[in-house]
Order: sequence, then C-alpha cells, then structure tokens
Amino acid sequence: MTRAPKIVLAIVLAFVAWFVAATLGNFVLRAALSNYRAEEAAMSFSLAAQIGRLALGVLSTFASSLVALLVVRRTPMLAFAAGCVLLVFFIPVHISLWAKFPLWYHLFFLASLPIGGLVFGRLIAASQHAA
Repeated sequence: MTRAPKIVLAIVLAFVAWFVAATLGNFVLRAALSNYRAEEAAMSFSLAAQIGRLALGVLSTFASSLVALLVVRRTPMLAFAAGCVLLVFFIPVHISLWAKFPLWYHLFFLASLPIGGLVFGRLIAASQHAA
C-alpha cells in the first residue's frame, strides 16, 4: 500500500478508535458514578461527571493517536491530523450543546483533540523510535 492510502486509512481508523474508546469508557462512567445515567439522560452533568467525561475524551484521543501511529509508524503529525478531523466533527456537536455545558468544558474538550493528538503522537512516535 502506498503512503497516501495508508494515511487516509490511519485517520479513518483513528476516528473509529476514538468513538470505540469513548463508548467503552462511557460504560465505565455509568458504573462508577451513581447518578451518571440520570445526568446523561437529562444532559445535565455534575462537576464530577463533567471531569470524568473530559478525562474520557483525553483517553479516547490517546487511543485514536495510538491507532493512527500503529498504521503509519513514526509519523506524529498524523495523530495531530486525526485530532483536527475530530475537532471539525465535534465543533457542530458542541455548538448544539453550548448551553448545556460551561465554557471551560467546551474549550477544554475541543482543544484537547488536536493538542492531545499532537502530544500523544509525539510520545507514541518517540516510544516507537526507541523500540
């Protein structure tokens, strides 16, 4: 496979990996936080739930970055690109949810996608280089 199709495949798989990790992590949040299911249904989250969701987003971004760099090794900017694709996807979602979350929540979540991709991409690529 030439490099360009591998890059597209890596970004698509990274996108899917983000959602798989987020879905699995959401099951953990439901089990760990007693009122989470009710808060989720009402889309009115406590501070603990908001922090849990943001942590889950960061972990999902790590999973996304890892998958991208497993497909195309030693290319940290690929994880950043995947984060940017996720950012473009989530901007309209967060606009529609703007009144349901505080500004800091939206800013942290949206910024964590490309920045997390960049940071995790560099860390993962460095560990691949060391191996």
